[in-house]
Amino acid sequence: MAWMEHNCSSVFECRVNITSHLYNTTDLTAEQLFKDALRISDDALLFLKGSLVTRVMPSFYIFLFIISLPLNTLALLTFTCKIKEKKPAVIFMSNLACVDLLFTLLLPLKIHYHLNGSHWVYGEAACRVLTSAFYCYMYCSILLMMCMSVDRLVAVLFPFASLTWRNVKNSVYLCAVVWLLAIAVAIPLLSITQTFNVKHMSITCHDVSLYNAADQKYVYLFSILSCLYFFLPLVVTLVCYSTIINSLSKSGRLAKSSSSTSDQRRRAVMMFIAVLIEFVVCFAPTNVILLYHCVLLATGVGGEGNTSYMTYMLALCAGSSSVFLDPLLYYYGSFQCKQQIRSVLRWRRTKKASNISST
Repeated sequence: MAWMEHNCSSVFECRVNITSHLYNTTDLTAEQLFKDALRISDDALLFLKGSLVTRVMPSFYIFLFIISLPLNTLALLTFTCKIKEKKPAVIFMSNLACVDLLFTLLLPLKIHYHLNGSHWVYGEAACRVLTSAFYCYMYCSILLMMCMSVDRLVAVLFPFASLTWRNVKNSVYLCAVVWLLAIAVAIPLLSITQTFNVKHMSITCHDVSLYNAADQKYVYLFSILSCLYFFLPLVVTLVCYSTIINSLSKSGRLAKSSSSTSDQRRRAVMMFIAVLIEFVVCFAPTNVILLYHCVLLATGVGGEGNTSYMTYMLALCAGSSSVFLDPLLYYYGSFQCKQQIRSVLRWRRTKKASNISST
């Protein structure tokens, strides 16, 4: 977000209690500032109205929307309607597809905002929902992927002992807990003013915001959340898949590399690669920058201005891209889903061949 007071200097510092800094404005409230047009720096104005924000980013979001909407709709229908035998992996993946689909449906608001020259026309409530939805979606996805990795590890190490408690009922309960934890992250953002009237720009959403000493508690809150909701799940997920691959490799050697074990190991490796790509490419940039700027704010050090905010905006784009990378997890993480996709492809090939032969 842009630095903000009646005279501001640069673009990144004030990410309302998240990744920002502002000059001393403890004597001003967000409501008072909203009544008068705020002034931000010329560099900030150029950036928010530049081609990166108003052309490149919305084009990327349009691409995400076009690709992810049919993919995640198909995935959700497959998991809920086509696959009759509901296993824990299917439950986790159906929830992941639901998260992706809900976030995808909000992308048109973000697309319009950027195409409209960073001018928000949908009101304060919608801006708060959109801002909160990104963090809810990101952390819900991370927690669900962690649950999938732990479930797979337990299935590999304790295939028989885990049958009694690796069931649909417990998986649904666990998903409910994940949803509640993710929503809990979004609640503080719902309580923060996100729209501000900026001179020469009109109304912005989540790009300019107020930060003062009273918001210091949010800095510590989001620092803790970043560690608990990203770095801890990352470590757990990496350890789980490393252990899975190691265990399957040992089993393969003992079984003289049977085809079933080799196939399991190959799917585990592909799943590990897909999850690692998501964590590193999609979620790591946002959370690393988030934690970095929380540390700067906690120590009273300013940020780096426009370059930092440009990096953060690109990180948000990368974070959103998991909505079309998750189908890789569905394909390699669920044998049932893989069978459904292959059956559809075989049916289409058969239908095409029969049409050609009939002509």
